[in-house]
Amino acid sequence: MHYSNGMERIYFKALGLMRRTVGRVVPPDDVEDIVQETYVKACQIRDLGHIRNPQSFLLKMARNLALDHIKRAEYRLATSITQLSGDSDFELGSEHDSTLDCVTGDQEFSLFCEAVRQLPQQCRRAFVLKKVYGYSQKDIADRLGISESTVEKHIATGLLKSRRFMRNKMGASLEPGRYE
Repeated sequence: MHYSNGMERIYFKALGLMRRTVGRVVPPDDVEDIVQETYVKACQIRDLGHIRNPQSFLLKMARNLALDHIKRAEYRLATSITQLSGDSDFELGSEHDSTLDCVTGDQEFSLFCEAVRQLPQQCRRAFVLKKVYGYSQKDIADRLGISESTVEKHIATGLLKSRRFMRNKMGASLEPGRYE
């Protein structure tokens, strides 16, 4: 059997499962891109002889590409963190968001990313769409089918829960007043 025809058959057989697998990791709008990237990368492999289970191989590749996508998004999040406290679309009042000041080193950044992963799904989606991808509150509301005020509440919840998570994980190693 010709390589591409065999891979196409396996790819289309696993397509639904790949979409579900990738959909657990990345936002819905990114699923198709990652699934297609999986196919392109799989087709670049010339020797399938060492692959015992091509469907499992495709699923693992799709999951890894999704995780890579999230890592890139986390990098964009780190880049945008310095802009959070001055964000004109969202204010927590006069309180300085010192949680975000903490996220400068690799360890702190990893902890912050874990805090974001711990957020409830809808809250995490709104928070990531706003702070990583830079969507407006209106665009997020339209995408998620919720009101703009709910988006704002999700972002506030994301910031507050992230702060609490980091305070609990870092405990005594925090500078006094850093999360207060």
